[in-house]
Amino acid sequence: MRTVFAAGCVLGTLRVLVLVPRPGETGAVLAELPLMLPASALPARWAARRRLVPAPAAARPAMGLAAFALLMPAETGLARRGFGRPLAEHPAGHGKPSARPGLAGQGMVVLWPLILVRPDSARLGRGW
Repeated sequence: MRTVFAAGCVLGTLRVLVLVPRPGETGAVLAELPLMLPASALPARWAARRRLVPAPAAARPAMGLAAFALLMPAETGLARRGFGRPLAEHPAGHGKPSARPGLAGQGMVVLWPLILVRPDSARLGRGW
């Protein structure tokens, strides 16, 4: 998860400083998304294989839900401490149309272990 958070910090900073002034917020988020999806998929696949996540479908999304449950407060904390945003302002920002593609991308954190690890290979510690 640290890898995904670090990639999000770097890409998010570049998005805000470089991209937002040009295509706008939504265009900048859409440009960032193709980079963030693999940046979250590869660590999820590695973690599922390394931790030998069981093959039953419920175990793999549970891993993703745990990662998401850690990611969201960390992101909110960064917004609060790093950028001085009020606590209520950051989650409210996810409702803006320009933030929805990014939130959907964050939701992929939950699905990656289910999508990327074949049921027969999870027992063996191998995935795609």
